[in-house]
Amino acid sequence: MTQLKAVLFDKDGTLIDFQATWAPTFLTILEELSAGDAPLMARLGETCGYDLATRRFHPDSIVVAGSNDDIAAAWAGLLQGRDIDALFADLNARVGDMSLPHLTPFPDLLPVLDALSDLGLRLGIATNDGEESARTQLATLGLDARFETVIGFDSGHGAKPAPGMVLGFCEALGLSPAEVVMVGDSLHDMHAGRSAGAQTLAVTTGTVPAEALRDHADHVAGSLTQALEWIRARAS
Repeated sequence: MTQLKAVLFDKDGTLIDFQATWAPTFLTILEELSAGDAPLMARLGETCGYDLATRRFHPDSIVVAGSNDDIAAAWAGLLQGRDIDALFADLNARVGDMSLPHLTPFPDLLPVLDALSDLGLRLGIATNDGEESARTQLATLGLDARFETVIGFDSGHGAKPAPGMVLGFCEALGLSPAEVVMVGDSLHDMHAGRSAGAQTLAVTTGTVPAEALRDHADHVAGSLTQALEWIRARAS
């Protein structure tokens, strides 16, 4: 197997706790969009797989792996008469800041990033979140300097599961896809990595169970710490 030279991470559910960070943020978004219309709020939540009773996302929620464009398309029929493009341009501009009170990195994130840097591996992020939102979160965590490239659904490479983000990362760093591992918690991440020709490493720290990921990844790990051991063996 080709020696690894870089790690391309998904963000939500991989580096930060998806439910803890985005479930309360999303509740605020639903409240804004529904403006006191409880039936509309319920329909918006149901359409995107958000349980208002538990204030958590369903495992198959479009928000788990989809982009903001996917969410906008799902809601378009429920928000008739409103300028969807303008609405989501506004949300894209604010959603990073909206998430900051709830931003929850996984406890082992910093030690794992330190270990990867010690191995000389180059790091990047490919997220179906917006690029500016991702950069806002990373800056708040003091991690923005750790990643050479941050690619969002709006960065010009398309969104996962298409391979554009992975190929864009490889091009930016001058690496072949085989020298990169795509690390993520969703099938979108694994499909993007495999279709680009990268190695793939799934983590079960998001909402998707190991059995659903296993056939689509070179390896499945239960945490970033466990993922590090697999990466270490292929980077030496």
